[in-house]
Amino acid sequence: MPRNAQTLEFEAETRQLLHLVVHSLYSNKDIFLRELISNASDALDKLRLQSLQDSDLQVDTSDLRIEIESDANARTLTVRDNGIGMSRQEVIDLIGTIAKSGTAALLEKLEQSKESVGHDRLIGQFGVGFYSVFMVADTVTLTTRRAGETGGTRWESSGESTYEIEELEDAPQGTAVTLYLKPVDTDNQVFDYTAEQKVREIVKRYSDFIRWPIRWCSSREDESGTVVEEPQALNSMRALWARPRSEVADSEYHEFYKQLAHDWADPLEIMHMKVEGNFEYEALLFLPSHTLFDLYAQDARRGVQLYVNRVFIMEECEALVPRYLRFVKGVVDAHDLSLNVSRELLQHDRQIRGVRRRLVKKVLGSLGDLQKNSPEKYLEFWSAFGLPLKEGLLEDTDNQANLLDLLLLESTRDPKEQTTLRGYVERMKEGQEEIYYLTGASRPAIENSPHMEAFLARGFEVLILPDAIDEVWPEQVPEFDGKPLRSIAKGHVDLGAGEDEDGAKQEETRERQEEFAGLLGFLTESLAEHVKESRLSSRLTSSPACLVGDDHDMTPALEKMYRAMGQPFPATKRILEINSAHPLVTALRTAYARASEEGASALEPVTETAELLYALALLAEGGELADPAKFSKMVADRLTQTL
Repeated sequence: MPRNAQTLEFEAETRQLLHLVVHSLYSNKDIFLRELISNASDALDKLRLQSLQDSDLQVDTSDLRIEIESDANARTLTVRDNGIGMSRQEVIDLIGTIAKSGTAALLEKLEQSKESVGHDRLIGQFGVGFYSVFMVADTVTLTTRRAGETGGTRWESSGESTYEIEELEDAPQGTAVTLYLKPVDTDNQVFDYTAEQKVREIVKRYSDFIRWPIRWCSSREDESGTVVEEPQALNSMRALWARPRSEVADSEYHEFYKQLAHDWADPLEIMHMKVEGNFEYEALLFLPSHTLFDLYAQDARRGVQLYVNRVFIMEECEALVPRYLRFVKGVVDAHDLSLNVSRELLQHDRQIRGVRRRLVKKVLGSLGDLQKNSPEKYLEFWSAFGLPLKEGLLEDTDNQANLLDLLLLESTRDPKEQTTLRGYVERMKEGQEEIYYLTGASRPAIENSPHMEAFLARGFEVLILPDAIDEVWPEQVPEFDGKPLRSIAKGHVDLGAGEDEDGAKQEETRERQEEFAGLLGFLTESLAEHVKESRLSSRLTSSPACLVGDDHDMTPALEKMYRAMGQPFPATKRILEINSAHPLVTALRTAYARASEEGASALEPVTETAELLYALALLAEGGELADPAKFSKMVADRLTQTL
């Protein structure tokens, strides 16, 4: 029989907060069931712990469980557990937590943020999760008895201004929460929560890996008219990440990954972590075996799933995985986070940043092991995810050294094999102090670039970098293993003559500079719209000319990328280098010398030839002509003259 009944009034501030909880704080009303199940799971955990610590506590822990039942006719939903339960005073203290745990601070935050979107991300900080039930229920009744006590307590409220509390002479151990549900209103996301299918859907999404059994309690009459209870399991309780890896078959991992990533193929690599200490968590991460369809989409799903004590919190926790590792799939189960921690708070949480650092270290370490122990599997990974990994060289300077070790790059050494930077350095010629590379639109375009000629002739290996991001990251990497990275399309080239040749070579260079000084001055002046300087080249052997940049100039391809992104950049004038041994250049020098003596009108065909020479150099590197029609006409006229 109930006794000592009281009607207590919520404080004004608490009533205000309750109104916010019901009307604007949560964006997803299904969360109420997650909150109730999480509370029940905590109660079972506490009972198990207390039973171990207190030998005098006489409780049965052989069948700890959470039960859910509904009555469609009465429109009620009940969630009960046989956990630790609460005393009368604990009901007042704990159910009244919102009046003590930062109400004013929460109201202040909500006042600062006028938009209601995302308010549900604040709720877990203030212990008000229980009150989410009033989003879907007109009235809520809670019946509880603390383990070890004889009497129980009943609490009831409509979530308005008051609640009723009374003592019970008898009640089952644990806590039962009964919701008298509001009418179904799908427009406002109030669904039929008496339906088994809906309950199963919510439990599967949020609470599938709770360590205690969650059972749907239904009943039927047998042939004799006796009511028979038929509990049905709602959750799997099979959190793979919480089990030792030695106890989990690869087939279980594979099946879990396929469900998680919506992939049809087995994962390439499995990474299982368990971290203990001040901040405990488990993580189960996977590397896909092939490129997923949304890898490069702007709105691609990224980040791993976040759980707190096996309760699902967030589908894509971006704070735990950097963007360049967006292909990593998996879950992290933290033990000491709020159930409703916000994305904003995660970005700034010191413990989360620590987890992120460890996850990145684990992934990169696993990739390093894969590269060392299984080159074929690593090549499979690189083919699928090499491009995102290169992004890490720009985004993650702390791990830049590890990322450089993971690069697989094409080079002039072997068209069928890729090389690591370490492999390149080990093969460097004696006296070579720089790592040479060249960027371009494709391997054939780079291999046939005039910039390659002297390097190939002298036997120097050059890295071939055909990806768009290759235009950027080498500029952000100062060196590898003490060797600077050097674009062979920039600056002066000195491939080092032998000591005995130095004097003779220098004398020859001076003579050629004097011999071509007039032509170089003419080219600089006549092509002033396009180039800032003309000079003799030491990098050309068979082409007549090429265009090079100064050491710190932006490449034309990078300028084009920035313009495509809406960032206007003025075109950078580059340097025209000419091959003094090429017949076209020697003929042009002769023609210029003769025309200079004859007068200005005689220079017109020489000027046209200079423009053709520049256009040929631009086309040879894959550049785009400013006036293709003019170039076509000049070439057609010259061809006509030769016939």
